[in-house]
This record gives sequence, structure tokens and C-alpha cells, in this order.
Amino acid sequence: MSRIGKQIIQIPQGVTVETVEGFIIVKGPKGELKKALNPIVKVNITENEVTVKVDNENDKKERSLWGTFASHIKNMVVGVTEGYKKQLEINGVGYRVAMQGKDLKMEVGFSHSVIFDVPEGITLTVEKNLITIEGIDKELVGQTAAEIRAIKKPEPYKGKGIKYVDEVIRRKAGKAAKSA
Repeated sequence: MSRIGKQIIQIPQGVTVETVEGFIIVKGPKGELKKALNPIVKVNITENEVTVKVDNENDKKERSLWGTFASHIKNMVVGVTEGYKKQLEINGVGYRVAMQGKDLKMEVGFSHSVIFDVPEGITLTVEKNLITIEGIDKELVGQTAAEIRAIKKPEPYKGKGIKYVDEVIRRKAGKAAKSA
């Protein structure tokens, strides 16, 4: 049995969930999300709840897909009602970030500026050294944050780079501290 898969997903007011031709579509006040369904997974939709089932609950592959799709549907419902948000922080002398039209322009220690194309469905806001990434698709928000962070990962000696706001960087002692 999948502990996550067997949970019932509640549908809040103003949200509609439907399956059409192998896709699950969730519409809400913030927008619409669409995801392809695996044929193994069966989705039952009633007035205010969604349940996910599989034919053989003891098969490892089916059990894993059961929980995965239950989580996807739950994330879609939360996304169209509340949305998702991640924050990145830039640390370093001379490191700057600004919006350039719809793109993100970063100066993070390279000889050139780095221009990041913002994907469709994501809104970025910049305040001093904080980048806020918002959207209704949890996967897209997380992937965008990871791609921006990968441009200049935080280094362990001075902590310079792009990091998540709640991330803790393990610091290392430099050469001078080791020999003394």
C-alpha cells in the first residue's frame, strides 16, 4: 500500500479537476495546470475530492506511480489556489542582480554579465540581493530556482555565490587557519 497514494485529496471551492484524453487538468483562481497521466493510474473524481488507484497495489512499479501521481495532483491543487514561491540570496562583493525586460541580468564574478531567460509561467522579482521566484507549477518553480543557483553556487570559504534563503553553507577554514 502506498501511504501517500491512498490519501484522499480535497478539492477547495473554486477549483475544478477533470481528466480528458489521458491528461489531468486542474483549474483554479491562479490559473490552469495540465499533466499527462500514466495508463496504470486510475483517477476517480467526485464533487469535492480526488482519489488515485492502481490495479495491483503489491506491484512495486504501480505502487510508486500511485504515490507519485497522488503527490502531483495534490501539488497542482495547491498551485492553482495558493501558488509556490522560492527565494534566492546573492552574496559577494560586487555581485548584482537586476531585471532587464523579462530576463534576469546577473553580475556574479564573471568577466561578462549572465542573462537568464525566465520561463513562461514564472514571475521573478528582485529586491537588492534577493530574487523571488513565484508560479503555480511546483516543478517549474523549483527547476528555475535550481538553474539560477547553478550559475554561481556558493563556495565554502567566503560564502560567495547564489544560495537559497534558508540554505546553510558549511564553511571551511582557509590555508592560514590550518597551519596556525
